[in-house]
Amino acid sequence: MTNATTSAAPASDIRDIKPPLEIPTGWEWLWWTLGALIIAALVIVILWLLLKKSKPQIAMPPPLPAHIRAKNRLQQALALIGQPKPFVIAVSDAARAYLEERFRFHAPERTTEEFLRELRATDRLLPDQKESLGNFLASCDLVKFAKYEPGENELRELHGSALRLVEETEPRPTTEELKTVEAPQ
Repeated sequence: MTNATTSAAPASDIRDIKPPLEIPTGWEWLWWTLGALIIAALVIVILWLLLKKSKPQIAMPPPLPAHIRAKNRLQQALALIGQPKPFVIAVSDAARAYLEERFRFHAPERTTEEFLRELRATDRLLPDQKESLGNFLASCDLVKFAKYEPGENELRELHGSALRLVEETEPRPTTEELKTVEAPQ
């Protein structure tokens, strides 16, 4: 009987097989870092969208029409009437800037001759307006480049010529705009 008890005892100390051990490859840190970066990027995008949405939109006033800006510039030029050359430069620049904005002429960066050549090829101005503009620009060039010093009356005529050109070529209000102006409030 002793044989039976001794043979049973050694069978109980046999242990079961252990599960396989996972051996780290060294790439786990990369996956954790990428996951953290993706989550951080999502949080930043969501915050940016929320902040952008919550900012009040400031309504920009509509820009002044070209003819109103030109008239304002011409009015400001009158302060320089005692100084012929700066006055003529201001009046000429106001007229050229107006023509560029209103008719898409490339007036400010061209010489008078180049501009008049372009003007002859277009039908955006009437023939008498083209002639008046040519005379105006020629008179301005005399003051700007030939050191001609006109009197105050001539300067006022130049100013009047530029103002007349703006008034003759400014866009006319539509009948719908006239109705809103004339409607009682």
